[in-house]
Amino acid sequence: MARVKRGVTAHAKHKKVLKAAKGFYGRRKNTIRAAKAAVDRSKQYATRDRRAKKRNFRALWIQRINAAVREHGLTYGRFIDGLNKAGIEVDRKVLSDIAIHEPEAFKALCDQSKTALEYLKGEGQFPNAYERAVGEKKAA
Repeated sequence: MARVKRGVTAHAKHKKVLKAAKGFYGRRKNTIRAAKAAVDRSKQYATRDRRAKKRNFRALWIQRINAAVREHGLTYGRFIDGLNKAGIEVDRKVLSDIAIHEPEAFKALCDQSKTALEYLKGEGQFPNAYERAVGEKKAA
């Protein structure tokens, strides 16, 4: 049986790792041992941060919605509660975009949310709950 020389495969593997390490600093870009460790770690970071990116964007959308909603006398939580009660299913990404680019449409959503929050007007264990929710002053 003929002898198998493994140089070709080893070279291909090394080449693949070094290509992935392109742009790294110092020995991490051209020494196979350092490059392999750096590339492995970079893949772990990439996996972790793909999930973190989703969280960060959701947080950004919520901050934008909250800022826009407060101009109309609501808080983010009350606004979302009102939208759910009104049966309006719009995700936070779209709400954020509407708040920035179409303020009139966003005002209409705020008004619908306020209308749906009128269930708080009923005299229950929390007096003035509606007024506090929508930021209105009760006539004395």
